[in-house]
Amino acid sequence: MVYFVGAGCGAPDLITVRGQRLLSEADVIIYAGSLVNPALLAYAKPDCQIYNSAEMTLDAVIAVIEQAEANRQTTVRLHTGDPCLYGAIREQMDRLTARGIAYEICPGVSSFCGAAAALRAEYTLPEVSQTVIITRMAGRTPVPEREDIRRLAAHQATMVIFLSTGMLPQLSAELTAGGYRNDTPAAIVYKASWPDEKVCRCTVGTLAETAAANQIRKTALIVVGDFLGDDYALSRLYDPAFETEFRRAER
Repeated sequence: MVYFVGAGCGAPDLITVRGQRLLSEADVIIYAGSLVNPALLAYAKPDCQIYNSAEMTLDAVIAVIEQAEANRQTTVRLHTGDPCLYGAIREQMDRLTARGIAYEICPGVSSFCGAAAALRAEYTLPEVSQTVIITRMAGRTPVPEREDIRRLAAHQATMVIFLSTGMLPQLSAELTAGGYRNDTPAAIVYKASWPDEKVCRCTVGTLAETAAANQIRKTALIVVGDFLGDDYALSRLYDPAFETEFRRAER
């Protein structure tokens, strides 16, 4: 059996209970060494075979899994955050399906959740934003034209932007061209939940200079939107005059 496990956003104790158990039982672990906190490997048993996929191709990863299957071993494919976001797991799963190799997915805490925790923020504030757009700038990996930053910015929703820290001048230009004000609140969250986590609050217009001043070049999320401001409406759920199936309204 192969388990795709979400490692969480960084801190070793933010992996799920199931994920930790799977790591401790694995005979083979293939981990995304460029992003996963290596402290998680302390959960592995002493005789576990450990591979760093940052140094491997897709074919090499599948070859290790095939060998483990031939040896009737359990493999954990350890991905950063939650594997469903920018995890490149579809291509791995398709290869396993074609070979008749069984697999399961164990979800994890995504870095966009870790970033909100670091910011002490709520992405979905009443009368501010009820939508979170998770996206990235086009780089060596293209983005469909209909999903470019400028078009998505027109919604004025909360945006969480992955894999774009090295393109902040272009990102600011696209965000403002799409409709965000230059002074729209923004933040750069570097390595959320890691020991060296850094939170830098700024605006859409000052993203690049903020990153430069804090020497942040990668491994960071960009969050944008008025949810980072101070104005919002209270939730009706806890309004005394709002009746639910669990509580009568106060008259």
